[in-house]
Amino acid sequence: MEEFYLKYYKSVRSFLENKIDDSDKVEELANDVLMAAYNSLPTFNQKCSEFSFICSIAKHKVVDYYRKKKIKTILFSANPIFEEIADQSLSPERDVLKEELKKEIGKTLKEIKEGSKKILRLKYVQGWTTLKIAKAFKLTLKATESRLLRARKEFQQSWNYDNKKAKETVENKRTNRD
Repeated sequence: MEEFYLKYYKSVRSFLENKIDDSDKVEELANDVLMAAYNSLPTFNQKCSEFSFICSIAKHKVVDYYRKKKIKTILFSANPIFEEIADQSLSPERDVLKEELKKEIGKTLKEIKEGSKKILRLKYVQGWTTLKIAKAFKLTLKATESRLLRARKEFQQSWNYDNKKAKETVENKRTNRD
């Protein structure tokens, strides 16, 4: 793993820096990308270069980052003034979606462990850096990144919203055809 990390870290970081301005996020995503790529090596079919394979994973991570950032902006606006402005500019349909997402996130957070809930809130609601969380918990940066990764996985495993929406969309399409 270390050899793989050292071989690709600078290139992956450079690739991500072209897509994302936040250096903390670039660092975090670079680690996530390299971990995901390393874990996916057994399924790598060598139809492209190893670096192209890693970049494709990085592209997906960047898309996920911006999607989560958009949802986070909508859901966890910390400043009431920004919340008010956002509320005024949202159409009624998006307003309903926003409330629905808030409820689903709340339900999902209730289903996960207290420690996972706390670290996710610090990171995504309060906007703490991974380093600040590490200091607060008296952990190393790597240990904190691991806890965040496990907390995100736990959240994702408990998340039912996407599956529910996909089923509703299929059912709506069937109803509209009939």
